[in-house]
Amino acid sequence: MELTAIVEALLFATQEPLPLTQMATAVKDTAKDIQEAANDPTEVPSWIEPLLTVDELSIRAAIDDLIAHYEKDGRAFTIAERPHGWRLCARSEYAEWCRALFPGKKVQRLSQPALETLAIIAYRQPITKAGIEAVRGVSVDAMVQQLVDKGLIKIEGRAELPGKPLLYGTTDAFLEHFAVKSLDELPNAQELRRVKLPSAPEEQTPAPPDEKQLSLEPQPNVSEGAPADTPTDA
Repeated sequence: MELTAIVEALLFATQEPLPLTQMATAVKDTAKDIQEAANDPTEVPSWIEPLLTVDELSIRAAIDDLIAHYEKDGRAFTIAERPHGWRLCARSEYAEWCRALFPGKKVQRLSQPALETLAIIAYRQPITKAGIEAVRGVSVDAMVQQLVDKGLIKIEGRAELPGKPLLYGTTDAFLEHFAVKSLDELPNAQELRRVKLPSAPEEQTPAPPDEKQLSLEPQPNVSEGAPADTPTDA
């Protein structure tokens, strides 16, 4: 039994993405169980031994072989990497046909304001609503709530700022929606993260106070022309 066939069966058996480590563990554990269950070592199939030392590189090579095989045969499906692993899925050109099976799950169409808000969050997360509004110049309450309801963004915590405002970031559903496995795959990710953006007043670092400040204590009279630390003649 070839490793590629086993990997294909594992991917076929679940709709959830499978990490390379999980597939490698499943292969090794099963091979070990088969080896230990044999009463006579000579009864163990010869193809079992190589599977006892399968690692992530071996699994990835098997996946690459399967993808190439599907491509060569013109199959309607392939294996795609998702944020949490690999899974069998239909090729993009068949998406409309597959979507007909799920009429209740319509494509999430976002308005231009929602897309702009989502882009700011994606590239500058975690970020507060005030931070988003400083960039867009308008209130984003409705847009943020819409994106939360669609599952594209989530609350990441609270900022260490006055009032402890909420911080927002993208979700795994965002990665799935835009067919990327990580935020680094977003267009011009590194460059856009370094661009200086306007910040909300409460997020701006206050300027350090002047070192020289007027004292509120009354100052002693000093004779004109005499140094301040030199007593005057009586």
